Amino acid sequence: MRESLMWLKNAQIYGMILSYKSGGEAMKRRRVAVTISLPPEIAKDYEKIAEQEAKNKSQLFRDMFSLYREKTLEREFYDLQRYGARMARGKGILTEKDVERIVFEGR
Repeated sequence: MRESLMWLKNAQIYGMILSYKSGGEAMKRRRVAVTISLPPEIAKDYEKIAEQEAKNKSQLFRDMFSLYREKTLEREFYDLQRYGARMARGKGILTEKDVERIVFEGR
């Protein structure tokens, strides 16, 4: 038992990531390394932004990806909203009263 504690201490000193469940089974990784290539100017800007934001490059990428996903979903929502409005206008549905009439006329 003492030897395994010493090994754990050494692993922590050398920055090893330990991920084991009880029972000795390895856990699934919570992160996957991804390699991207950027033109030098963008890479320089990327590093500068990471430094200004006080984030490491991985965290900056995660934040940028989340924002991209959010904006993409927002754009899809507005596209669907415009499509629905166009279809409604085509059917003569112009006001909320028109919508209520259609919803309640079959009840």
